[in-house]
Amino acid sequence: MSDSHKAALAEGREQGRAVRRYLEALEAHRPKRGRKRTPESVQRRLAAIDEKLNEADALTRLHLSQERMNLQAELSSTDNAVDLGALEGEFVASAKPYGERKGITYAAWRQAGVDPAVLRKAGIKRGAE
Repeated sequence: MSDSHKAALAEGREQGRAVRRYLEALEAHRPKRGRKRTPESVQRRLAAIDEKLNEADALTRLHLSQERMNLQAELSSTDNAVDLGALEGEFVASAKPYGERKGITYAAWRQAGVDPAVLRKAGIKRGAE
């Protein structure tokens, strides 16, 4: 295998990683329906659960315990905020050559949740379907 072929393979792997990281971050931070919860409201709910746990019957205690675990996980995930801007920059640099090589259309990028402005920055045009 030639050095240029090895370099092309490495470049393709890096482009694939940049695209994957960006798409996974988009998916993980997709807005959820309903009212957004603040860390303060989550803390208040955790305090209310702690009060109810001692007096609850076994089945209610099970549900409250699960809700508490879910809320604690939600709080810890807000602490691990992803720098979407940096991931977006890597995506913009990699998406067009990656998409051309893999035959990914504008519509497929949009269906994956990529914003039209980001696709425009990447040089991916709507008519290229």
